[in-house]
Amino acid sequence: MNTTAPNSGLIEKVEIALNSIRPYLEADGGNVRVIEVTEKMVAKLELLGACGSCPMSTMTLKAGVEEAIKKAVPEITSVVAVNITAPDDPHAVMPSTVY
Repeated sequence: MNTTAPNSGLIEKVEIALNSIRPYLEADGGNVRVIEVTEKMVAKLELLGACGSCPMSTMTLKAGVEEAIKKAVPEITSVVAVNITAPDDPHAVMPSTVY
C-alpha cells in the first residue's frame, strides 16, 4: 500500500510556483495556502489575510495565481479558492495601498 499523500509532489510544485508571486500578495496584506490537488488536477487554495476579504480576489486568483501555477505546473487544469469573496459581499475590503 502506498503511504505517501496523493499528489504530494504536485503540491510541492504548486508551493514553489506560489513563492514567485507571494511577495505581491503579501505587499497587500494577503497570502494563499494550498489545501489540496485533486485527482482531476484542480489546485484548491485558501485565500489568507486581505486576500480572503478583497472583492478583487477573483481577478487576482485567475489573472495572477492561476496563471503562475499553470505556467510552472502544466498538469494543473484549474485553480479554485475554497473561500473566495463575492464582489458584492458587504464585508469585503480593499487592501490598503501605500504609495
